[in-house]
Amino acid sequence: MTTRLVNVVVDSVDPAALAGFWSALLQKPITDEEPGVVEIALTPETDLLFLPVSEGKTVKNRVHLDLASTSPEDRAAVVQRAIGLGARPVDIGQGEVPWTVLADPEGNEFCVLEPREEYRDVGPLAAVVLDTADPSAAAGFWSEASGLPVVAAESGFASLRPRSGPRLELVRVADPRTVKNRVHLDVAPGVDDDQEAEVARLVALGARPVDVGQGDVSWTVLASPEGDEFCVLTPR
Repeated sequence: MTTRLVNVVVDSVDPAALAGFWSALLQKPITDEEPGVVEIALTPETDLLFLPVSEGKTVKNRVHLDLASTSPEDRAAVVQRAIGLGARPVDIGQGEVPWTVLADPEGNEFCVLEPREEYRDVGPLAAVVLDTADPSAAAGFWSEASGLPVVAAESGFASLRPRSGPRLELVRVADPRTVKNRVHLDVAPGVDDDQEAEVARLVALGARPVDVGQGDVSWTVLASPEGDEFCVLTPR
């Protein structure tokens, strides 16, 4: 049995407006819009979801998106398109780096990367990036949760790669987690697997149940060994 990554979820004060920004930036259409959720299909297996919350962003996100580029000119064009749509440059202490750090209209940080060979064929979104104290150790847990194989694991960086689409990457960050994550991952068992058994499997690997005010819902909210929330959905 295993679970697989199915959603990247962004808490949003205005889900429709924020989804519109990301749809235009990634040049991918909104694929579903209902009360309480707006969806963009990143790949046939993974969606980018925007859910409503009342509170605004207060601290740097522990999960962010990295956008790919194919040339210096393309990177500049992506940056300018983002700014034209309402993004702004931000300083999170990155110093002199070859990529550009921006924030979307609700303040969520993201990066526009310089051209990199490993991202040449992934599409507009290169990676979903998680801050972690120990990328090498965290890679094992997230591989079990996401169903993605680990293709690199070092002291400061780890990468999990699907057959197509964006990678799941872990970077070493010393800053401690202080609030509920504004961006989180959803995983789900296969259609013939058992949700409770998968929850138990992930708990045995170091996850723990958490209450983020979800109430009576069909999914289970867990925290990773480092405390980052994620949801285990019903089989699909």
